Amino acid sequence: MKLAPKLVIFDVDGVLLDVRGSFHRSIIETIHFFTGQRPTYAEIHQWKNRSGYNDDWRLTTDWIASLGKPVPYAKVKARFQKFYWGTKDLPGNVSREKWLVTHSRLQRWSRRAELALFTGRTRRELRHTLEGSPANDIFRRAVTMDDVKKGKPDPDGLHLLLDGMSPRDAVYLGDNIDDALAAKRARVPFLGVLPKGSDAHRHRAATLRKLGALAVMNTVTDLEKVWR
Repeated sequence: MKLAPKLVIFDVDGVLLDVRGSFHRSIIETIHFFTGQRPTYAEIHQWKNRSGYNDDWRLTTDWIASLGKPVPYAKVKARFQKFYWGTKDLPGNVSREKWLVTHSRLQRWSRRAELALFTGRTRRELRHTLEGSPANDIFRRAVTMDDVKKGKPDPDGLHLLLDGMSPRDAVYLGDNIDDALAAKRARVPFLGVLPKGSDAHRHRAATLRKLGALAVMNTVTDLEKVWR
């Protein structure tokens, strides 16, 4: 299989960035705050093997409710944000995020095709990650949850990025069920990205293939293996 896309669209979390120490840690800490229970990272991926949980606030809210202690979404979100962003006295989990691809490699890719982002992050979260980073000038267009009325798995974000381009001239790289569903509904070729041997791979690789993934790669850099 070889692809020659004019537009390469990336999900951010789990694809370009390792968010186990940021978003995933915030899920665990928020659940522990409200319930006293501390779930595992493996359990997070069991939840993310369902559609509708690209939104970590919704996932955390429903998880807490499943433990018999329902808490309003807004209250869960507020506490989650404190763990993620931190306070004046305590650094937030956002400081633990790590890039999974070098900026020099992204720059090389940008000379072959236009690079864009379609993420379930807020505009603020994405801006914080990109500002001050060499990657800030690489991605010319980005769609966040603040830019669409309906988030993933709705394909509106992909349609915005295509902007009239044939879906076959693009490719979308993601790691979640809703990424695959959005790509399928927009008719954009999809590549899964799940680290080999990880909980994410064990729980979601087969499902991503069933939803039409052309391949499930171990890392985003494996894109070069299918890019002609």
